Amino acid sequence: MKRRLVQPSVLPGFGLTLGTTVLYLGLVVLLPLAALALRAAALSPAEFWALVTDERVLASYRVTFGCALLAAMVNVLFGTVVAWTLVRYRFPGRALLDALVDLPFALPTAVSGIALTALYAPNGWVGSLLAPYGIKFRYTRAGIVVALIFIGLPFVVRSLQPALEELEAEVEEAAASLGAGRWQTLRRVIWPAVSPALATGFALAFARALGEYGSVVFIAGNMPMRTEITPLLIVTKLEQYDYAGATALAVAMLAVSCVLLLVINLLQGWGSRRHAGEAAC
Repeated sequence: MKRRLVQPSVLPGFGLTLGTTVLYLGLVVLLPLAALALRAAALSPAEFWALVTDERVLASYRVTFGCALLAAMVNVLFGTVVAWTLVRYRFPGRALLDALVDLPFALPTAVSGIALTALYAPNGWVGSLLAPYGIKFRYTRAGIVVALIFIGLPFVVRSLQPALEELEAEVEEAAASLGAGRWQTLRRVIWPAVSPALATGFALAFARALGEYGSVVFIAGNMPMRTEITPLLIVTKLEQYDYAGATALAVAMLAVSCVLLLVINLLQGWGSRRHAGEAAC
């Protein structure tokens, strides 16, 4: 008689845990999305297309996607420097600096928006220094980019840190001992190891910036055709009882979010397969 081996687990059986998982995700995630899709299904294709391609809506797309892309690129550059510093060096106050990286996660977005607006206002600490040179952040797209950089930095840093921790310093020393310069070491040793994590961090920061509202609404000024972001336009349409327009924009942004989610999962899968391949070698 064969004895069936059952892996011990602190949780109950597979069927119960799977059912709980599906039920929870269905109620919390799938049900609201299904309601949104059903609401949008009431619109004809022509009506939907007209709503999502309106001139004001297209202007909000340009502001939202342009600022989000620029902020994500800046975060990739400086987030790499921050992650490298936290992983490679030991110095007084490192733990505090590491904790500050997560501050945008814990800080309410409205609070960060008010703080950034006060800081970059013409009479603020930073704004007063830049105002004589004609540089303005409040009520400009530059202010939106600053707000999106603030909320997106932790995604790049936290995605990159594990990859840098796995890349031991001895590997760089070995490359140097073999005659490789700094640029060669960066291009042939460091970049292949961290590029999947860096791509994931970029995608996460970009996706987070697309849906940001609270930290942007205060510093942007919300001027139609100039500094109005798509999430704010959705809220504006809801306040005007334009439920059809709000639903159409929400579905359009949902489609973009789903594509980004797919890209993030593909990048994470690519990174896992790459890491497994290198471990096997």
